[in-house]
Amino acid sequence: MSRWSARVEPPWDLQEWRRLARAALCAGVAPHDIDWTGADQGSLLGLPDVADAPALHAPPRVPATLLQLANSVLCHRDPGGSALLYRLLWRITHGEPRVLGNPADPDTHRAHALGQAVRRDSHKMKAFVRFREVAGQKDNFVAWFEPENFIVDRVAPFFARRFAGMHWAILTPYRSAAWDREALVFGAGADRSQAPTEDAGEDLWRTYYANIFNPARINPRMMRQEMPQRYWKHLPEAQLIPGLLRDAGARVAAMDARPAEPARRRIPAPVPNGAPAPLPGLPALRTAARECRACPLWQPATQTVFGEGPQDARIMLVGEQPGDAEDLSGRPFVGPAGKLLDQALAEAGINREALYLTNAVKHFRFEQRGKQRLHRNPDAAHVSACSTWLAQETAIVQPRAIVCLGATAARAVFGPGFALMQERGCWRTRDDGTRAFATVHPAWVLRQTGEAREAGYRLLVADLCLLHETYAAP
Repeated sequence: MSRWSARVEPPWDLQEWRRLARAALCAGVAPHDIDWTGADQGSLLGLPDVADAPALHAPPRVPATLLQLANSVLCHRDPGGSALLYRLLWRITHGEPRVLGNPADPDTHRAHALGQAVRRDSHKMKAFVRFREVAGQKDNFVAWFEPENFIVDRVAPFFARRFAGMHWAILTPYRSAAWDREALVFGAGADRSQAPTEDAGEDLWRTYYANIFNPARINPRMMRQEMPQRYWKHLPEAQLIPGLLRDAGARVAAMDARPAEPARRRIPAPVPNGAPAPLPGLPALRTAARECRACPLWQPATQTVFGEGPQDARIMLVGEQPGDAEDLSGRPFVGPAGKLLDQALAEAGINREALYLTNAVKHFRFEQRGKQRLHRNPDAAHVSACSTWLAQETAIVQPRAIVCLGATAARAVFGPGFALMQERGCWRTRDDGTRAFATVHPAWVLRQTGEAREAGYRLLVADLCLLHETYAAP
């Protein structure tokens, strides 16, 4: 009976394992006749590649549950993972279709144990990666991490979604991943010395961590279980943990002895001589908006998405609210609707970089459907709660023209009762003398289909062309 070799490289590549497993299965090669090898292994027998085995059968249907399990198991460093998965595949297609449903089966039990270890390692990577800014390179961050398994390719897309608005790299001993705000690139492993060991923000982070540390809820055993000490050497806050544990008893006693204080309302200090308070700049306003709790939208949202653009911009574009991509990146108009807006602006001859872009509502309102977050229109109460931020942005920027994208933005700027499709493209003069008009939102265009989408896009471009005279003026 012939023996074959099967080399999965890289060893965590599900598609490569599927290709080799399919070839072996179609050729009728039994599990004990394959020598599975990976990146750190090699066959000592000089066996032929199983991919070259002659096919005797049509490819069988593979259960989705096995592929889901394989996606985790292949990431484990156990060199027997590929062989274990093929053995399960062989059994499923040769008379044991329900083997994965038997937790007492040794192969099933082992595969689930490997998968669970990979998922746990992936969770730890998401929790314990710490980015540090590279000295002399603004907004360029690097993190060092030492995973137990081959999980970089598996976890890096999470960081690309979570930190979409910054340049970052994650270095590990076997693999690296880098994000440039547009594409995720993988490379070879690195050395610990290639990652920064400190940055300017870590003292502030340690101060914050020490202040949120609750000594009354200390459980050292559980803490070490959730935050294993093998990760502490890469966590700046870990330096504080021994001292915080040591002082926990005294801090709890001091908290218990402290007399209760009634709640106090925060009353703004009066402005001397009745003079109007000076307006803050956009950076200060953006910082203040991060702490906004005026409506419930801040609770499920990732962050406040504030306006972006020059403080002296002649034109302000006001959208309705951030979307999923904006909520994750913290920047307005970076998702699909933002890309369509960029295209429309370019066609109208307008440079986005010269505009100030913001939204009437600063937090993403959504409805969770499984893993998806589906957009929901903000209520009038949400628009009202954010009206102060929009008014202050307008007062600071002092644009010559305002464009409202969508009905929500139009009502925030012009007031309730504004009929978008009847009044779009018509200039109005606001009480402060600023000229403004409303048009459709790019997201509305994307929701159309066929010819209606093209017509909606042409309508958006035509309205934006109204800006050209104001935009081109000195």
